[in-house]
Amino acid sequence: MNYPFLGCPNIALILLLLLLLAISPLTDATILPRVSPSQNHHGGSYFRRLLDIPFGWASGSKPRKGLNQWLHTHPKLLANLQRYENEVVIRFNISTDAHEAALRKAVDQMLLDVWDFTDNYTDIRLDTRRIRPLMGILPPSMQDNHSILISDLSRAVADTYPTNVPAHSIHQSTPSCRGITPANDTPLPKRRGADDIFFHDYQPLSVVYPWMKLLDSMFRNRGLVRMISIGKSYEGRDILGLRIGIPSNDASARDRKDTILMTGGIHAREWISTSTVNYVAWSFIRSIDEDPMIAKILKHFDIVFIPVLNPDGYEYTWEVDRLWRKSRQRTKMQYCPGFDLDHTFGYQWDTTQHQTEPCSESYGGDEPFQAVEAVRLADWARNETENGVKFVGYLDLHSYSQQVLYPYAYSCATRPPNMENLEEVAMNLAKHMRLSNGEVYTTTSACEGAVASEISTDNMQGPQRARVEARGGSAIDYIFHEFKAHYSYQIKLRDTGSYGFLLPSEHIIPTGEEVYQAMKYFGDYLLGNNGHESMGHSIPTEDHINQVDLTVEEEVNMAELRKRRRRRCDQCTY
Repeated sequence: MNYPFLGCPNIALILLLLLLLAISPLTDATILPRVSPSQNHHGGSYFRRLLDIPFGWASGSKPRKGLNQWLHTHPKLLANLQRYENEVVIRFNISTDAHEAALRKAVDQMLLDVWDFTDNYTDIRLDTRRIRPLMGILPPSMQDNHSILISDLSRAVADTYPTNVPAHSIHQSTPSCRGITPANDTPLPKRRGADDIFFHDYQPLSVVYPWMKLLDSMFRNRGLVRMISIGKSYEGRDILGLRIGIPSNDASARDRKDTILMTGGIHAREWISTSTVNYVAWSFIRSIDEDPMIAKILKHFDIVFIPVLNPDGYEYTWEVDRLWRKSRQRTKMQYCPGFDLDHTFGYQWDTTQHQTEPCSESYGGDEPFQAVEAVRLADWARNETENGVKFVGYLDLHSYSQQVLYPYAYSCATRPPNMENLEEVAMNLAKHMRLSNGEVYTTTSACEGAVASEISTDNMQGPQRARVEARGGSAIDYIFHEFKAHYSYQIKLRDTGSYGFLLPSEHIIPTGEEVYQAMKYFGDYLLGNNGHESMGHSIPTEDHINQVDLTVEEEVNMAELRKRRRRRCDQCTY
């Protein structure tokens, strides 16, 4: 099926017009009042209203020396930058259960901010004045087993906000102190032009939502895109999504297509997850007339993209505190608001395993579904299934550590009945992301803590060890079990620690391309092709074609998975 109206030149012209409007002196963020996307506009054309989008950082006005345009107009952010001047991000290398338990005790006791934990390490943000007390709690064997990843946290935070100066110029003129991957070694992305201008910087909610509304207005009448709201957040903001798919000829079946769900922004500070969801949505729209694989996927499936599941927290990171993680809902402790949304869903929520201190970054409440935003997603998904929609896949994007995680998150003692299929698809998702830009993504069960599980048999029993973060209540477990989305994954995006949550904006496009290629494979796999058709369309260069074959390790892992699958039962319940 051909869709000539989706040609890139038309889209490029429209977005170029938006760019020209954005850089007009009328749009200077220091002159125009900021307008909420939900605010009622009294008259005026749609394009006239777009002038209210605060692209002030692209204007010609000069900010004060040493500050970018966004920080210049947000004094509360500057106050928090001063607080971060004494803070660093430290990586602890964890190799034993005892080390993990000791670190979990210290995290709970000192209410530390855990940035990431994998089977090799745990990253923690803390004030330099608290390093000595932390070391006093930890066993001697851990006190020298750490390194500083980010030594100038205040500067790293400031660099993530949009600026008049290209992001790569800032990083190339600043000595690297990030620890793993020096900034100067990061290749700049190939930018195609006006049609991807939205992804040259991170965007605030007051830009993201009008951009989504623009896509809806451009393509709704053609049946390709429909903007939806799954409800309102605690502070009353819409939680918006884009439903993308080629409409069925059968009018009665148009709203009952099998559906793939992709979410981002569950944790407010993980900006790359929001940008990536938007990038993948945009890529599917712009590629439908160029790529037969995309057209085939969208003919059989609707894909719902929800880029900001936590809009209150996301807005707070742009207005007040860049490193805010949770929602903004009031808790039982007035001065410690917010829930960790990925610990609030109802499946296997266990009060004995949860953090009970509201001031903790991983606080999931005192009972399941206390967080408004988690309830909104669950209610929306339930309403969809009651109206005939079947969720066939779920991808929840986070940062960082470059991992593909599959259920269950709540326990390693229970295996999903389709474990081998989950593992095989996870490996292929990671492979397609690697083939896109060469970045390596690892795969594992979401239950794993900072060290690999000592339990590996099918009949898993025994005590649960203390993990760095609490168990249960995760979105991927809930969607997998409650709505039978048998391919449910959490993808933790770039990077592996050099920047953490403060990934520079030049990574937006290459990260988006990685997930886009993985999503093409995923759609093709769900069509029953095991990803074979997508390979021909997703690898455009000769270098990539030479990389299509699996590595030796991947071949061994795939062969072992197939053997295990043959030994397992064919009929399982979820």
